Amino acid sequence: MPHLLRFSRDVESRLERLAQRTGKSKGELIESCLAVGMHDLEAQYLLEEAVSAPLPNQRPALDQLLRESGLGA
Repeated sequence: MPHLLRFSRDVESRLERLAQRTGKSKGELIESCLAVGMHDLEAQYLLEEAVSAPLPNQRPALDQLLRESGLGA
C-alpha cells in the first residue's frame, strides 16, 4: 500500500547521498529504516507493557516452587 511521505530538506539530502553511496534506491533505504525503527518501537512498547502490568495477587511460596520443581523436600 503506497504512502505519501514528506521529508525535510536535510533528511531528503541525506537520503539522496546515502542512496548514491550505497547504490540502493531511496525506497529501499526508507523501507530498511522503517523496519529497524518499527522493531525498536515494538520492543519499547512491549517492555513498557510488561513493566506496567499488575503483578499477580498470589505468588506461590518458595518452598512450594521448590517442591513443584522437584528441587525441594
